[in-house]
Amino acid sequence: MVLDPQNTNDPKITAIPQHATERLVEMRGSSESRTLFTSDLSTSEFLLVKEAGFDPVGLVVGSSIYHVGYQQSAWSKNQEMTVLTQAMYHARELAMDRMEEEAHQLGADGVVGVRLEVNHKEWGNHIAEFVAIGTAVVHRGDKNRFKNKRGRPFTSDLSGQDFYVLLRSGYRPLGLVMGNCVYHVAIQSFGSFMRNFTQNAELTQYTQAMYDSRELAMERMQKEAEELGAKGIVGANIHERTHAWGAHVIEFFAIGTAVEETSSDHVIEPPTIVLPLIS
Repeated sequence: MVLDPQNTNDPKITAIPQHATERLVEMRGSSESRTLFTSDLSTSEFLLVKEAGFDPVGLVVGSSIYHVGYQQSAWSKNQEMTVLTQAMYHARELAMDRMEEEAHQLGADGVVGVRLEVNHKEWGNHIAEFVAIGTAVVHRGDKNRFKNKRGRPFTSDLSGQDFYVLLRSGYRPLGLVMGNCVYHVAIQSFGSFMRNFTQNAELTQYTQAMYDSRELAMERMQKEAEELGAKGIVGANIHERTHAWGAHVIEFFAIGTAVEETSSDHVIEPPTIVLPLIS
């Protein structure tokens, strides 16, 4: 983590509801046999994950309802809203930790197809639920090979298809990495607005604000990948959202899957032509 390191052994973080624990115990079954599994994988994803040597063992979820605090900003100044950045990062991390704990209790080696969602509630503009959800999988071979360096299940937001291609091409996921930045974009003064009103001109103050905030989010995501010893990040994406703070306060959220090499021979399977049958 970049902003607020957390101890994943802290029971306040990893604690999950009693009913969730009961469900996970029932799904795990005995060492000889498991009961039914749940999954949000599509049929194609499910079959490709199986082809890659993994079996889905259950849908895992983590949640955190979080009150995001208030921070005052100077209306004419570009600046990071560090209180808000911290809150948004920590809330997501709590949800991720709880999802990972559910996967750990299932005896999983990893979680694929992870989705991170933020849902604002009607209880107040500063209250939101942060949800992490994905499908826990277990490898049919060497289980310790795919867990992260803390001995916990890996996490990845790759689809089942991309997960299959990644493994077949000599890479493996290490973990879902993320970075964020909540930034106040300065409000343009009336004089500046009037000077630019009738002409084409770059709004350098706005450009700099957007550039800086994206860079901070990317930098923090890359830092997490470096801490995992990753070779690179695949499927990286930057999401931009104002949430409930107003037009001039924006969060940039960078997320991707950190990967490492498992083979020096990165063979890419040739594409297969598929023709639809039209009746």
